[in-house]
Amino acid sequence: MKKQRVSRPVRLGNVTVGGGAPIAVQSMSKTDTRDVRSTVNQIRELEESGCEIIRVAVPDRQAAAAIKEIRKGISIPLVADIHFDYRLALAAMANGADGLRLNPGNIRDKQQVRKVVVEAKIREIPIRIGVNFGSLPPGKKPGRSIAAYMVDTAMEQVQLLESLEFDLIKIALKAFDVPTAIEAYRSIARKTLYPLHLGITEAGPPRTGIIRSATGIGILLYEGIGDTIRVSLSAHPREEVFTAYEILKSLNLRQRGPVLISCPSCGRSESDIVGLATEVSNYLQSVNKPVKIAVMGCVVNGPGEAKAADVGIACGKGKGAIFKKGRIIRSVNESDYLRALTDEIESL
Repeated sequence: MKKQRVSRPVRLGNVTVGGGAPIAVQSMSKTDTRDVRSTVNQIRELEESGCEIIRVAVPDRQAAAAIKEIRKGISIPLVADIHFDYRLALAAMANGADGLRLNPGNIRDKQQVRKVVVEAKIREIPIRIGVNFGSLPPGKKPGRSIAAYMVDTAMEQVQLLESLEFDLIKIALKAFDVPTAIEAYRSIARKTLYPLHLGITEAGPPRTGIIRSATGIGILLYEGIGDTIRVSLSAHPREEVFTAYEILKSLNLRQRGPVLISCPSCGRSESDIVGLATEVSNYLQSVNKPVKIAVMGCVVNGPGEAKAADVGIACGKGKGAIFKKGRIIRSVNESDYLRALTDEIESL
């Protein structure tokens, strides 16, 4: 894996993005922002799941006003998602937003953007330039790829903000098409040192969206590109946070919660490995420690194949072996597999 790209740090509330800080995990509330209670409750649930930055939709003045009360009820930085009406950005800042997301494709009047930037500079509020494949401004030159035009759009906005002596900038270049997103992020990573927010937009429901997101975000992170991520799924935002951490864990970039190593099972298995792995996975949802657990279906190869695990079980016919760090410590009957493994996890 390549060394992480060097980027300028941007402070968003109590979270640093870029500058070598841990890659931050974001999500977006899926409640009506005007419903303060529901929005606060969902954000608190996301905080418990490990979400470090939350974005809320601001479609009107009532939603912008609600930020004031929402902010009082949560602990993580709040980013106001602004489209079309620059006055909503001004209202969101006045009501305590820690950051803004502006879409250059939907707010095209430079004088309106200037008004927002002037206020953001006074309040020291970062702005994410959020370019989306689906809402690019007109003006693409013939022969330019969509990815190149996304980068052009972002850099034009960067230059506008810099002309106002504003540098609290993050950049996102999101597309549903994974190759397009990768091309865009690779390109802009060579052009600027501002931190990059990664995501594959509108990735879909979990079954397909997790794969699409893990592919695009994972490739970029492996190349050292990216300072903060959001997985966009048609699901409860809790699933977005979980998936984001799994991507980071798979690349050894962040460790939060357990890792389950389990074999896929095959004709050699003489136990219900799929069922046991599912039960263990459900149990691990209540475990917050960064432990590695293994469920293997071969008593001969299990400990060796999963020797990186803190604790695990290799299942045979009617009996299994409990092991720690690849060393067998005792055998257990098949009826005791789950209890014996969870007892060892508790002992950790």
